[in-house]
Amino acid sequence: FGFCMVICAFPCVASGMQPLGRGYNRRCLCFDLESRVIPPDKLRSVEILPSGPHCRNAEVVAQLAGGEKICLNHRAPWVRRLVRFILEKEGQRWPSG
Repeated sequence: FGFCMVICAFPCVASGMQPLGRGYNRRCLCFDLESRVIPPDKLRSVEILPSGPHCRNAEVVAQLAGGEKICLNHRAPWVRRLVRFILEKEGQRWPSG
């Protein structure tokens, strides 16, 4: 099965933990990262979680058309272009590095 799934923490965060702010939890969600290009028609949504005290790396979580959530490798060139496009649409900047 080619896609790496977000660890089981995602449902727990959504239902059990009291968040301190939007998108916050106490640890990283992504452990397995997908670098292969995913066709745009297979992506339903993309959530960008910036680095912070909960996780030292920025995380990019994609929901596929079938409902599955996977973590994208934020260092993969196609993911960087996708994130840059999303943030520019929102008037934000992707941190370099």
